Amino acid sequence: DRETGMKNCVDALKKITPVAEKAGVTLQMELLNSKVDHADYMCDNSTWGVELVKRVGSDNFKLLYDIYHMQIMEGDIIRTIQNNHQYFGHYHTAGNPGRHELDNNQELLYPPIAKAIADTGYDGYFAHEFLPVRDPIAGLRDAVAQCIV
Repeated sequence: DRETGMKNCVDALKKITPVAEKAGVTLQMELLNSKVDHADYMCDNSTWGVELVKRVGSDNFKLLYDIYHMQIMEGDIIRTIQNNHQYFGHYHTAGNPGRHELDNNQELLYPPIAKAIADTGYDGYFAHEFLPVRDPIAGLRDAVAQCIV
């Protein structure tokens, strides 16, 4: 069940976060979808993931907020980022449906998402994790252009 899974994750992470703290490393648990790509994955929504971060209680443990996966699981991407950004350490992009380029064939509009992330003070990189259906370099170029604020 989800509470036992939470307890097991917290117990394991509390054993390894002191090592990360000493090394100056931030561990990340990626939020993935369990509807399409990762059946039975427990860290499949922001609420569960944020609770995990709170229970671990280390500044060196955060969530990797994968926008593609969270669009599938819960939508409401911008509000979720605004309300929970302090628990997110990194961001992944991809179009949905299909996990393809950030273009007009998918339901996510990345310029306002990137702006919302920048408005939180985040100044790190995005990882563009799409599966190209056209020229990959052109797709990457377009993705980068959409996410520069």
